[in-house]
Amino acid sequence: MSENPLAPPRLRFPTDASALTARIWPASATRTDDGSLAVGGVSADDLVAEYGTPLYVVDQRDVQSRAVRVRDAFAEAFGRIGTTAHVYYAGKAFLTTQVAAWMAEADLRVDVCTGGELAVALAGGVDPGRLGFHGNDKSDAEIARAVQVGVGTIVLDSHEEVQRVADAAAAAGVVQRVRIRINSGVHASTHEYLATAREDQKFGIPLTEAVAAAETIRSLPSLAFVGLHSHIGSQIFDESGFREAARRLMDVHATLVQSGPVPELNLGGGWGIDYTEADSAFEPEDVADALATIVADACAERGIPVPEVAVEPGRYIVGPAGLTLYRVGTIKPVTLETSDGHDQATRTYVSVDGGMSDNARPALYGAEYTARLARTSDADAVLTRVVGKHCESGDIVVHDEYLPGDVHRGDLLAVAATGAYCWSLASNYNHVGRPPVVAVADGRARILVRGETVDDLLARDTGVSPAAAAGAAR
Repeated sequence: MSENPLAPPRLRFPTDASALTARIWPASATRTDDGSLAVGGVSADDLVAEYGTPLYVVDQRDVQSRAVRVRDAFAEAFGRIGTTAHVYYAGKAFLTTQVAAWMAEADLRVDVCTGGELAVALAGGVDPGRLGFHGNDKSDAEIARAVQVGVGTIVLDSHEEVQRVADAAAAAGVVQRVRIRINSGVHASTHEYLATAREDQKFGIPLTEAVAAAETIRSLPSLAFVGLHSHIGSQIFDESGFREAARRLMDVHATLVQSGPVPELNLGGGWGIDYTEADSAFEPEDVADALATIVADACAERGIPVPEVAVEPGRYIVGPAGLTLYRVGTIKPVTLETSDGHDQATRTYVSVDGGMSDNARPALYGAEYTARLARTSDADAVLTRVVGKHCESGDIVVHDEYLPGDVHRGDLLAVAATGAYCWSLASNYNHVGRPPVVAVADGRARILVRGETVDDLLARDTGVSPAAAAGAAR
């Protein structure tokens, strides 16, 4: 067999369509002696037998080790330039009470951006003083709650938030630490929806207005200005964007230092992970070294002290540590003309029992993934498109993948690197319940979030009587 002409250039014909590339799959993902997939010492077959499909699986030890690795990489790199680095876990990637507890145990801080995420982090035992609160449209109730519980830093996303947070802090009789999120204008090399520092979008205060906003904050006795914040996007593989954003922030930082203290600089997160063989992600040590060099050089050029620095990784810590298990359903070969119009080729559509309700990223911004069967096979590989069960032609889980040609109904299929933003973006589209999340470690599995049942879906529908709901759920 050879490469299918319908395959995109990035996708190479595999020598082994069952192989698990280490940089894409969870650290503990292996093939057992009989070829079955196992994670954390637990076989996919056993997980599905107990929890069903679809099923999110998280390698707990991989998450924890990644958190520690990032912490240590930034501590070492910024220690070399004479300052301290604070690592915030970006909770939007994936947050449960137990994940929050893992981050606290690893001595990471946590970022939240809604009242719900704040509640989960607190319930997970995170010290509120080690929380950062983001968001472009925080409600008065969310601000009041953040101030009341003692959130360490509130990130101001607009001019109007300055006074609203000041009023809430004054009413509570406290001085609230705040940062300003700056729209640096740096365009990250990523999908448009993932680039968060473009001029024409909802996040941040323009760079040209940063000094005025900081001086307003300094004039308010209930606020303490601690520094600037930048986040240029997500799934970034090129350090040039970080370098330019840091340079622009340091210009403003240097101006503000002349009129008062600016103890911190938050450079955000956003570095990418490997979803496919074509990706080439940063190692955290490389990111830390690059950012430390950028900050040190910028401070030396401007003759100012090196500030404490904060970063906000999320995807790197949980993304590669997760996978999703599905049950294969309908198999549908489709014969198509090739791009030159002279030949025909076949793409095999492999349907699974989930889809865009448990992974919206492919439909949302064309995200690519890697898939493998939970068993090994010697069959020739065929070009496949893994699709979901929802009533949308865009309900695609994996756009292009080579799977063994003997894939059949009832097979278990695993999709790698689903630890970040899949559960967070999950929905009940077509009244499908959101899947459970299990953590695996040391040969054991435990539930992080239970799955939703039909009873759960009907329980929120006020037009259904309890008796009718019970009957419908049978």
